[in-house]
Amino acid sequence: MQRRKGIHHVGAALFAGAVALTVFSGTAVSSPQRQALTTITLDTLPIANGLPLTLGINKGFFAAQGLEIKSTTLQSGNDIVLAMSNNQANIGYVGYVPAMIARTSGIPITIIAASDDEGTSTTDNWQDILVKGSSSIQTPAQLAGKTIAVNALKGVGEVVIRAALKKSGVDPNSVNLVAMPFPTMRTALNNGQVDAIWAPEPFVTQGVTLDGDRVVMAPGPVLGKYFPNGCYVARDEWVAQNPTLAKAFQTAMNQSLVYAQAHPEEIIPLLPAGTPSGIHLPVWSSLIDRAQLLQLAQYAKEFGVITTLPNFTKLISGAVVSGKFLQATVGPGVFVTLRLNGTVVKTLTAGSYTISVTDKSAKDNFHLTGKGVNKSTSVAKSQTASWTVKLAKGSYTVTSDGHPKLLSRTITVT
Repeated sequence: MQRRKGIHHVGAALFAGAVALTVFSGTAVSSPQRQALTTITLDTLPIANGLPLTLGINKGFFAAQGLEIKSTTLQSGNDIVLAMSNNQANIGYVGYVPAMIARTSGIPITIIAASDDEGTSTTDNWQDILVKGSSSIQTPAQLAGKTIAVNALKGVGEVVIRAALKKSGVDPNSVNLVAMPFPTMRTALNNGQVDAIWAPEPFVTQGVTLDGDRVVMAPGPVLGKYFPNGCYVARDEWVAQNPTLAKAFQTAMNQSLVYAQAHPEEIIPLLPAGTPSGIHLPVWSSLIDRAQLLQLAQYAKEFGVITTLPNFTKLISGAVVSGKFLQATVGPGVFVTLRLNGTVVKTLTAGSYTISVTDKSAKDNFHLTGKGVNKSTSVAKSQTASWTVKLAKGSYTVTSDGHPKLLSRTITVT
């Protein structure tokens, strides 16, 4: 396993470049509580998904909880699980699939914080299957018989690729998967070593923009909109011995996720220098959609990655809130919508939701009101926003303060 270390006081996270690891930039912020900080060791991956952690450190969210993060970058979630089983880290950022593998293999780890989900289609997803621009592969069906690079076998990539192919009517066992680190995939594709690569950002945008590659499939969105991808886990023993630290980490991490989702413009500068514009960022939420997570577990079992379904009560900490992801859009033009899984919402089930708002209007805004909730964007300017709210049974109003009579609608929560 390749391990690179760095102390995150309020600074930078490590990120893999084309050959070596490149350091994410971050602004150092002094803290009067510097001597009081408790160090937590954390293993992470060389992808954009972990940037809310970096941003949260820079914003002082972790220092405010009395925490300092010492990070190590590995190449796959399976590597991180192995490292944690050998007590080489307190917390790890992994895909949900490696977390399930660990739990069902007798490695006692628990999800203590959610992290990220996939998008809704090839137009907004951040983790896709790419082929060379000159490739004869034009459709998912033409991936049959081809070799696809993934960062690890028996991981997230293998499960979502095979499940998405099957759902698309393609034999899921007809592809040949080979493991290689994300930073080496573009070279392997360009050299013809593989027919396609499954990669996250920033490698997707680098491949498309710099190499002329094409996205041929977004496996996650084929399986479901905002399909669950990654999380933060800790060993049961560590959580039992350090409940205050585990809670402090979850609090700071949740705050970082909400802030990152609402302020994508602050994530971009943390990417490696030279990253092309137009990058699709992950969807970050502090909530776990347990129904979709169960579906992912069933796929993992179907394709032999795990032999039995995990016990969710043991896999997921009771402190991690279940919920779903809602997408709100405003303009351009006079319209306001709130969608669940791509469908405009008329009714919802009571519970917790992450609402991500894309407000592109300078005349309208998104305003949600009801029992315990009063959230809005600005009428006078376009902006993004993200909130985690708890909706109770009753009626809620979605409106624009710019055209309240024209755009108001009622949502019934049951």
